[in-house]
Amino acid sequence: MKNIFIYIVLLWSGLAFSQNEQLANNYYDKGDFEKAKIIYEDLLKSSPSNTQYFLRTIDCYQQLQQFDIAEKTILERYNRYKQGVFLVELGYNYQLQKNESKAKSYYEQAIEKIKTNPNDVYGVGNAFEKKVLLEYALKSYQTAMQVQPNYNFNFQIGMLYGQLGKTDLMIDLLLTESYNNQQNANLIQMQLARFMNGETDNTAFKDAMRKALILRTQKDQDVFWNHYLSWFYVQQKEFGKAFIQEKAIYKREPESLISIVNLSQFALNEDDTETAEEILNFILLNTKDRDLLIQSNASLMEIKIDKAQEKDYPAITNELQQLLVTYEINPFTLSLQLIQAHFLAFNLKKTEEGKAVVKKALELNLNPYQQADAKMELADILLLEEKFNQALIYYSQIQLDLKNDVMSHEASLKAAKTSYFKTDFEWALKQFKELKSANTQLIANDALEYFLLINDNTAADSTQTALKQFAKGDFLLYQNKKQEAVTQFQNILKTFKGQEIEAVTLLRLGQIYESQKDYASALSQYQQIIDNHSDGIYVDEALFFSAEIYNDELKDTEKAKPLYEKVIFNHQDSIYFVDARKKYRELRGDKNL
Repeated sequence: MKNIFIYIVLLWSGLAFSQNEQLANNYYDKGDFEKAKIIYEDLLKSSPSNTQYFLRTIDCYQQLQQFDIAEKTILERYNRYKQGVFLVELGYNYQLQKNESKAKSYYEQAIEKIKTNPNDVYGVGNAFEKKVLLEYALKSYQTAMQVQPNYNFNFQIGMLYGQLGKTDLMIDLLLTESYNNQQNANLIQMQLARFMNGETDNTAFKDAMRKALILRTQKDQDVFWNHYLSWFYVQQKEFGKAFIQEKAIYKREPESLISIVNLSQFALNEDDTETAEEILNFILLNTKDRDLLIQSNASLMEIKIDKAQEKDYPAITNELQQLLVTYEINPFTLSLQLIQAHFLAFNLKKTEEGKAVVKKALELNLNPYQQADAKMELADILLLEEKFNQALIYYSQIQLDLKNDVMSHEASLKAAKTSYFKTDFEWALKQFKELKSANTQLIANDALEYFLLINDNTAADSTQTALKQFAKGDFLLYQNKKQEAVTQFQNILKTFKGQEIEAVTLLRLGQIYESQKDYASALSQYQQIIDNHSDGIYVDEALFFSAEIYNDELKDTEKAKPLYEKVIFNHQDSIYFVDARKKYRELRGDKNL
């Protein structure tokens, strides 16, 4: 009983202590420093060695301008522990009082302390960094390395150079550190990437990085620098230049193609299909690995089909068939089988043949993910045939078989779209609402778009007449019937002129024209949204898509710039805000945006 009683008392004390800390933190975060101070003082009495409580107590004194109490408390702690970090705290206490000479005196004493006890650098350097006293932090680390040559603070010094704007020194030191301690190269690359992709203009930094890496590649024949330069080009999405480096690496180290395979995927993810095609063909010429041959051929076929016109279909049909003869029908060639099924159904309009290919694949010994892939394709073809309920059965099976997986979310999105296509808007709305918070950003964005579409147009028209016509147009797009879709959307504009549905209809038409490379017609649709629906939810897309056409396709940067600018300043909540800001800075080089 006595032991139980002691346990209960200790448990209760621990809970009370934790609650007090949380209460103090809440007061501190709200800026109620008087109340926070009282609780932190009590906590510090209970745990006098707790540095966090000590620093928070000092901070409260300083926020309340009780500098004398702060100084006394810091001195007591310094006299007890004799650590240089408390000299930094004393200096900062004087800096807050505008007594720069006293502050400097204590800062210098802290650095002197490192000379007699190099271990003090950890507390001193960190304290200077937290207080953004970067020059003193730099001096701390440099002093420690002079006193104790086996200490290595090159990473910290390099980062401080960057924060101080000494980017050439930063790059030189961090690249040298990467080479000398290659186990730290990934960490250093992460930090360099932050500088390259930071908030401020970084063109000069990227140029300096490029020059430094090219120079080291030329001076030192170590393949390490080819790897580093390839990494740099990937960060800039210059996949063709990265591929040149990867080929140079492969000539010297032909043991593995993994880096080149990864590079092909990066290029595909960024829609750089031209470079991806070149890389994939290189892989085919340089491997005998069956899985890699199948994977590369599958990716190449997807690129070809995506670019193909109707006159190319017979050649693609023959090529797909030949690949399946070469590599045979088995679980390892599932990707090729599903590409063939999709091509038959969606491009050649031979849905029965497409379904037969998938059903034959489902008879193979597939793992759960392969089964999900096959069922997804079968459901897609059934949806194409307007067999909505059958499609929903397969999408639901994937959701049940792979709960909480990305494929499950994808199946859920497709099920919601199926309900939308069959104009069961109430059920579709519920599904899109749930998917708005999906872990995958693309799925969440897609779900939000359809949720707003249904919600807004139902509120504007309870009969949902216009929405039903719009869903029909979207379904024609899904069926790859672009011309029929254009006619459908144009009829909606005539029938429901000036109504809620008009803006999104113009957006859809613009997207179709853009996919057909009819940029003049696309810009015309987007401009109507900008002119007539400037207070609507689609204007940011119209602005961004127009800017992209001018910038990427028409090479008219003077027209692109003001459009990006409007997204930046008028639509900060847009999903295109970050991309618009990046493109605008690339065009203007504006450091202070």
